[in-house]
Amino acid sequence: MMGNHMYNNTMWGGHWLWMLVIGIVVVIPVWRICQRAGFPGWLGILILIPVANLFLLYFIAFADWPIEKTGGHNG
Repeated sequence: MMGNHMYNNTMWGGHWLWMLVIGIVVVIPVWRICQRAGFPGWLGILILIPVANLFLLYFIAFADWPIEKTGGHNG
C-alpha cells in the first residue's frame, strides 16, 4: 500500500499535457476542413464535445457546402 501512492492522484500534469496535444492534433484538421467547405472554422472546436462531434461530422458530410454554391476555391 505504501508504494502505490503515485497512482492515487489521477490528475497528474502529464495527463493534461497529452489531452492538450491530442486536442490540437484533432481540432486543427477539422478547423481546416470546415474552412475549405465554406463553413466557419470555429465549428472545428465542436469535434471535442462528445455528442456534438457526431452531429458536426454528419452536418459536414450531408450539408450543401457554401463553397460549392459560390464556385470559388477557399484554402
